[in-house]
Amino acid sequence: MADQSTTLAEMRAWLARFVAEREWQSYHDPKNLAMSVAIEAAELMEHFQWVRSDELATLASDPARREAIGEEIADVACYLLSLCNAMQLDLSDAVKRKIAKNATKYPIEKFKGRYTERQK
Repeated sequence: MADQSTTLAEMRAWLARFVAEREWQSYHDPKNLAMSVAIEAAELMEHFQWVRSDELATLASDPARREAIGEEIADVACYLLSLCNAMQLDLSDAVKRKIAKNATKYPIEKFKGRYTERQK
């Protein structure tokens, strides 16, 4: 499996099947799934808590830590895709619309290379 050959639709189907096989649909309502995204994101952040920027390369090169971080990223992704399923939202469309909105909000000429607006 590679990002280049796996679609979001396939991943959503995997998760829907996983949930259905366990009869967990009653637990996978939007509120619970949104909370789960936040909880798993916090668990992901724990791997970086107290790590200085100059230590990130070492962290990224440690196979055990990369594996643990990958598991947390997967948890976030699974709950996010399950939330899309529960809300019947198209993630690709939502991302595309948000990027277009942000392109208007953060025009290149004012924000290129900066996180704050370029002063005139």
